Amino acid sequence: MTVLGSGDVLIHPALWQQAAADARARGRPGYDFGPIYAGIAPVTRAAGLAICELETPLAPPQGPFAGWPNFNAPPQVLTALKAAGYDSCTTASNHTLDQGYAGVKRTLDELDAAGLRHTGSARSAAEAARPLIVTTGAGVRIAQLAFSFGFNGIAVPAAQPWLANTIDLPAILAAAHRAKRAGADIVVLSMHWGVEYDHDPSAEQAGQADRLLASPDIDVILGDHAHVVQPFQKLHGKWVAYCMGNQISRHAQPINDNREGVMARFTFTEVAPHRFATTRAEAIATWMEVSPRLRLVQLGSAIADQRTAPEARARYRAALTRITGYLDRLGARRDGLVVG
Repeated sequence: MTVLGSGDVLIHPALWQQAAADARARGRPGYDFGPIYAGIAPVTRAAGLAICELETPLAPPQGPFAGWPNFNAPPQVLTALKAAGYDSCTTASNHTLDQGYAGVKRTLDELDAAGLRHTGSARSAAEAARPLIVTTGAGVRIAQLAFSFGFNGIAVPAAQPWLANTIDLPAILAAAHRAKRAGADIVVLSMHWGVEYDHDPSAEQAGQADRLLASPDIDVILGDHAHVVQPFQKLHGKWVAYCMGNQISRHAQPINDNREGVMARFTFTEVAPHRFATTRAEAIATWMEVSPRLRLVQLGSAIADQRTAPEARARYRAALTRITGYLDRLGARRDGLVVG
């Protein structure tokens, strides 16, 4: 049973402009994010459960759209995520409340319409109280939880404390326990945390990961937010991916750090009835190409592809070397992490 997570889906204006250009090239109106995602689709489609990290709230299909600092992104990106093989998206990030309750509701409505499950924010107290448990084709029940360190100074409304999940360790542990009691075989915890552009996890991240993975109710942690790749680490026989970097983005200043990412893929094996252990950990490196078109590149396959131009291959090899170094800062490869 494989579970795959990936970095921030961070929809800057240049991305929806590229999606509009790709739609026009196919003789279609609107926005087509499919070509941006085509390079990684074989990996995501093959996962038993593929989880995206939807950083930005979604606007109505016709807009108006907005980028940083208060995002309002085209919901057409969900069509590409679904087609690429994603099953669900987490919605707890520092931008969750950029558009208030209306933005949260609209985002979740659009996810429902696209056939993507979600967790991390909610439209009602009842929805927030229901654990997201997905039963895979193999019959494995996987619960997903998502929490964010905060919301860029926007307070969760006192009358709607369930609107978005804020990191609180006792609350997370209680939610994981409820999920296991509700029948989950595996609990996947997504954490939006850390310090932006710092390749090392903070002391707070490290302490939280240690406490959370010590619980028998949490099986793996998928981290996002820092916009750079941070290490993976094995704790208590389980794995934390401190930050998977960006997945798709186009910052005003695109640098190596914010163009690099990984897809974390963990293989779980049933070692006793309804009890699973991680038997393989992988980090699949990605790169956001910005010229001549915005495209998400799976580095390993692009390097191996004989059609890749020599200059691009050299650039991709350098990116893979950097990413491998970041991932291994806490000895992950010694503990079995496979990077490719």
